[in-house]
Amino acid sequence: MPKTAKKRRKKRGEGPMPSGGAGLIRFFEDETPGIKVGPTVVVILAGILLIATVIAHIAALAAA
Repeated sequence: MPKTAKKRRKKRGEGPMPSGGAGLIRFFEDETPGIKVGPTVVVILAGILLIATVIAHIAALAAA
């Protein structure tokens, strides 16, 4: 890599925001207070909700 290219490189996050980003990139870098839930937990909870809904529908059909 030429020396001039090394001098022009900036550290990550120091450059100007892209015109199409509208600040969304930096907005999501900020830490917010609250419960931190990973994507695996969300998928598992969605699956449990799906199964519970199917069981409730089956129980409603059986009772009718």
